[in-house]
Amino acid sequence: MCSLSAQLSYSSLNEAGIDSLSLNHKIDSIMTLGIHNNAFPGAQLLVAKNNKVIFHKGYGYHTYDSIQPVELDDIYDLASVTKIMGPLPALMKLYEEGKLDLDEPFSKYWKSWKHRKDKKDITLREILAHQSGLVPYIIFLSKVMRNRNLKKRFIRSTPSPNFQLQAFENGYVKNNFNRKIYRMAKRSKVSDDKKYVYSGLTFLIFPELIQQVTGDTYEKYVTTHFYNELGATTLGFNPSKKKLKNTIVPTEVDTLYRKVLTKGWVHDENASLLGGVSGNAGLFSTAEDLARMMLMYQNYGEWNGKRYLKEETVKEFAKIQYPENDNRRGLGFDKPLIGNDTLALKDAYPAPEVSPKSFGHSGFTGTFVWADPENKLTFIFLSNRVYPTRENRNLYELNIRGALQQVFYQADSTQNRLRK
Repeated sequence: MCSLSAQLSYSSLNEAGIDSLSLNHKIDSIMTLGIHNNAFPGAQLLVAKNNKVIFHKGYGYHTYDSIQPVELDDIYDLASVTKIMGPLPALMKLYEEGKLDLDEPFSKYWKSWKHRKDKKDITLREILAHQSGLVPYIIFLSKVMRNRNLKKRFIRSTPSPNFQLQAFENGYVKNNFNRKIYRMAKRSKVSDDKKYVYSGLTFLIFPELIQQVTGDTYEKYVTTHFYNELGATTLGFNPSKKKLKNTIVPTEVDTLYRKVLTKGWVHDENASLLGGVSGNAGLFSTAEDLARMMLMYQNYGEWNGKRYLKEETVKEFAKIQYPENDNRRGLGFDKPLIGNDTLALKDAYPAPEVSPKSFGHSGFTGTFVWADPENKLTFIFLSNRVYPTRENRNLYELNIRGALQQVFYQADSTQNRLRK
């Protein structure tokens, strides 16, 4: 049972001054277009206005066989949305406590980089704004496979004292595989050209860094300070190990690594090799529990009368850091394209109507969260677009998320015009 302060507030579209008949028709049409074009087998959308949920609806099914319909309390693999739900709030808290400095070299905290000429001076600010020159991604899976088979020195089908990190139903990773990941990250190349290149590399490191600074495991720290306090009971890692009543939506039919339908175990291979607990991916959640975190962010660290982060902290992380480099990113947070309001929907990211102060993140599995403090609008879209394969890219080609988001902004804009 959630405490009163942790409960979400609800309102209706009509109470928000929005024509529910017209809006529902537009949203239904876009969702139907997505499902019919195999952008996703099913999805759900949650929108909050003025801190109240005004829309939450599910569409389609978990898979294209149309057996299991999407339910509002379904749990989804968040993929890269994990970055702003997991390590980022912890880093923000440590920053405001003076335990991390954005403009000190990251090597001050991650000592193994101190003697790497190309990494020793990179700052945490550059890293979080994707301005560091680090490589975008390293496929660690290539190190644990040979001829499409898993190497037993790294992954085994049953647990043992040295293989206790469960990656999937019948897969246990060697306990210290994270050291290999850190070594490879340390040896990776850094571009001399400091420009915006999205890199998730350090998000694999942040959990260990958070543990070193706080003395708590990364999972315990974020759960204690944020998820439990917010009443976000489903927001967490490795849901298959927990006794949750919610149904978990499957992701990909994995023909390479797990060789089975991935459901309840993290889809991202790098996070999987860390036992499902990572900073780049690994979190699962319902839409409502995501809304709790996003509303806290939208209100600059405060929600339902309780402060989780200082207002100036969230504002610092949520602003563009390097606009002069044509880099739209905040610290960890994604931001609208620079000049987004001048673009047509097909060219914009996200919807052209979002304010420059808005921020959020997307996930590879087909997830998307966005908070707009200026318009008091929080938008959450959850899908499993990678079912049955990650080759399904129609979610992007059809710009489903931007189109859905635009409907709410235009409806809100119409309501505001009518008030005047």
